[in-house]
Amino acid sequence: MNGPTIYPVGDQVAVVQFGEDISKDTHEQVMLFEKLIRNSSIKGLVDIIPTYHSVAVYYNWRVLQFDHVRALLEEMLAETENSKTSMSKRTVTIPVCYDEQYGPDLDHLQQYHQISKKDIIRLHTEQIYLVYMIGFLPGFPYLGGLNKRLDTPRLETPRATVPSGSVGIAGNQTGIYPLESPGGWNLIGRTPVSLFDPEQDEPTLLKMGDLLRFQSISGEEYREIEQGQLGNQVIQIEWEDE
Repeated sequence: MNGPTIYPVGDQVAVVQFGEDISKDTHEQVMLFEKLIRNSSIKGLVDIIPTYHSVAVYYNWRVLQFDHVRALLEEMLAETENSKTSMSKRTVTIPVCYDEQYGPDLDHLQQYHQISKKDIIRLHTEQIYLVYMIGFLPGFPYLGGLNKRLDTPRLETPRATVPSGSVGIAGNQTGIYPLESPGGWNLIGRTPVSLFDPEQDEPTLLKMGDLLRFQSISGEEYREIEQGQLGNQVIQIEWEDE
């Protein structure tokens, strides 16, 4: 693919495709373009959905037609050619308990990779992850940067219920279930921190473009956080201007 392509999906969606791979460069293009569209004053836009390597633009077909939308998007793409993202980066540290009661698939990972539980935790917590996108569930972060030694196929049979806060691995990705739901990721731990609260002005804790660290905590610390005994000290947020 030589450059971004634009194509319709039905009569109300235009997709701008920036590539096929999952990479930081592609992610930055998506971030910049999504920000540009949101700051535009185009009438008839309904929603904007960024993904790993594309941006889906939803529009009101009574106000806009695809040919018009494509022309507007092409103009915006031309504006981004010599632009860079100028956004503040957040690094968010999330506490996770890796005890077996919260990580029922730890034994499977130990056998699959022939490494110890201690090494699994070390490999998972020493990385800094990039939040490529939010999806699947409200607040669910798709994280890039997993150590290749932890790359693990999804479960052959998904669970009917995965507890809220569960931290899992699927292929070369890791993520956190913000709500109880079905799921097929390998569960290795759980966080007592809520990632989604519809009552807040900003309902999702994490956002596309954030950096994330996992911090291993004990079962006792997990229960203290869950019961609200540690206040707001459990989530560490650092800002860095680019």
